[in-house]
Amino acid sequence: MTLDVQQLTREIETEALLLDRVRREIGKLIVGQTRLVERLLAALLCNNHVLIEGVPGLAKTLTVTTLAQAIQASFHRIQFTPDLLPGDLIGTLIYNPKTGDFTTRKGPIFANIILADEINRAPAKVQSALLEAMQERQITIGDHTFALDDPFMVLATQNPIEQEGTYPLPEAQVDRFMLKLKVTYPSKVEEQQILRLMASAAELPQVTPVIGPEDIRRLRRKTEQIYVDGRIEEYIVNLVDASRHPEAYKMNIRHLIQYGASPRATIFLARAAKANALLAGRGFVTPQDVKTIAMDVLRHRVIVTYEAEAEEKSSEDVIQLLLDTVEVP
Repeated sequence: MTLDVQQLTREIETEALLLDRVRREIGKLIVGQTRLVERLLAALLCNNHVLIEGVPGLAKTLTVTTLAQAIQASFHRIQFTPDLLPGDLIGTLIYNPKTGDFTTRKGPIFANIILADEINRAPAKVQSALLEAMQERQITIGDHTFALDDPFMVLATQNPIEQEGTYPLPEAQVDRFMLKLKVTYPSKVEEQQILRLMASAAELPQVTPVIGPEDIRRLRRKTEQIYVDGRIEEYIVNLVDASRHPEAYKMNIRHLIQYGASPRATIFLARAAKANALLAGRGFVTPQDVKTIAMDVLRHRVIVTYEAEAEEKSSEDVIQLLLDTVEVP
């Protein structure tokens, strides 16, 4: 390990203490959901977006609002419905009959953190408007283009139970989300803690802001400096390549995979592994960082066949096999 990496690690350890304070503030209101909080912080460090899937009542919205408070970020929650229009999201031009002029009214997408609740309930036009904003980080209203706030992060939720009246996101659009998270039920111990915290009439704990937008930009620059060894890069490439050519890695699962992960998965896997290293207080990426984050980066990018579904094999089963089989440096 070079002296530069050792120096970077010392700097990263200091920054990690700051992120520990953010975790503690979120922990005042959020019981459990450690994985969700860690992945949201990783996406924030990578300047990217997250798709969250889970049944109602698992504190997804509360987690996001608490995160926004802890990092002094502006926050808007947008409830996606079948009658939502693109103008309701990004804004529109309002005609003033007295002056004969049009004035711009910005939509709720102009905030640091956007919670797109039940994104699959809105029609394709609205989904496309949101995903374009995620990609371009700017909005055009009439003849004027407006840059979105920095930081800008979209956290979209989906309910996996109710499918009536929904417009499923195409795979190409889902691929724009860096991570896809599955939120699960809390343990019995955690649920008892939730009961004690939320079931009383007493006022809930107040979340104190810990960092601001400038701190986030500095942390992102530090994340980009995290060292990735050539062998780790090769491991990341091999993992993604194995999803396309499993036979080259002595896996007889080609019939289970319809489409493997794209090069975007390779890029996001490397960036997410860097963020995971920073959250752990290290200036370098280890194979475990890659394995820890791989499922959330790949689960919406590896598409299984009908044959796999008939065998009750999910994309997660395939990805786990890749992680178990591909040689670790």
